[in-house]
Amino acid sequence: MRFVSEYRRPDLARNVLREIEALVEPGCPVRIMEVCGGHTHTIYRHGLQQLVPPEVEFLHGPGCPVCVIPMGRVDDAIWLAEQPDVVLTTFGDMLRVPGKRGSLLEAKARGADVRMVYSPLDALELARREPDRTVVFFAIGFETTAPATAVTLLHARDEGIENLCVFCNHVTIGPPLRAILDTPGTLVEAFVAPGHVSTVIGTRPFDFIARRYGKPVVVTAFEPVDILHATAMILRQLRDGRCEVENQYTRVVRRDGNLRALDALAETMELRETFEWRGLGWIGESALRIRPELAAWDAEARFDLPARHEDDFKACRCGEVLVGAIKPVDCKVFGTACTPERPLGACMVSSEGACAAAYQYARPVSLTTA
Repeated sequence: MRFVSEYRRPDLARNVLREIEALVEPGCPVRIMEVCGGHTHTIYRHGLQQLVPPEVEFLHGPGCPVCVIPMGRVDDAIWLAEQPDVVLTTFGDMLRVPGKRGSLLEAKARGADVRMVYSPLDALELARREPDRTVVFFAIGFETTAPATAVTLLHARDEGIENLCVFCNHVTIGPPLRAILDTPGTLVEAFVAPGHVSTVIGTRPFDFIARRYGKPVVVTAFEPVDILHATAMILRQLRDGRCEVENQYTRVVRRDGNLRALDALAETMELRETFEWRGLGWIGESALRIRPELAAWDAEARFDLPARHEDDFKACRCGEVLVGAIKPVDCKVFGTACTPERPLGACMVSSEGACAAAYQYARPVSLTTA
């Protein structure tokens, strides 16, 4: 199959569903965590949870890059935006994520110069156009978006553009999965690994899940047939007593990933000793920072950041949603005090957030509309 439409064909979905039904052992639940927020939205949008046998349960993991940023880092970004002659740039989803001091959009309403960009290269171009201002790019995301930040840093260095700096909040996918697996009583029995991240890092970094923890992993894409196919592959592993890392997304993902992207990351960034994750707390070597030799373009080196730590709002249970402990609908403020129009937590803000997906799509869907 070569085209997106082929991965939404109801006849193909029915074929895979028949295989899934044959692989499931009646009365024996199988809990599969999909790591990427894109997978979560596909599961909700196409009603996949309602289509698979009741024994198969999808748990939503910490794969939404906006959702895992802790409130203290949001407040630090607001502080940066409020500094004299600073233009704070970031992706659209981050503008509405609430911190204890409001959101970046509210900071903009108070007079801060906050602008949405589609790429860190847009921030670089803005720095070229406004040399008398300091342009800060609030960088977020897993290894998927980090190479674009790395390339931007290399361009800024090579061109000598000194009025650009990056507030780096890039995170890595392996450590939070390890933290979840090390949590006593975890329910996760297998992982649907993220396709976009894997285009950069490959499938090799997931080997520890199979080797150390004995859990099957399947890297997959984002269409409904992709996810159903990955589910069938996981069930075949469980039936056969295997624990392997398999690649369903062979049309894009390679074992060793994108070597040029990885080289750019290695040249510009290094692992932090520790980083705070929403819902998971502090995790060692789970995020990236800019290398000391590029400190001139590092917002944390250039500014005396408050480096706040803030607890989530007590009523918000985003942290539990992010580790698969509860479903969005189990949160008491879901759909009432917390909606996409007035989000209380990050999982309701982001286009990849599990709560936003549940709010928009959580309803029974027949196979004819899949």
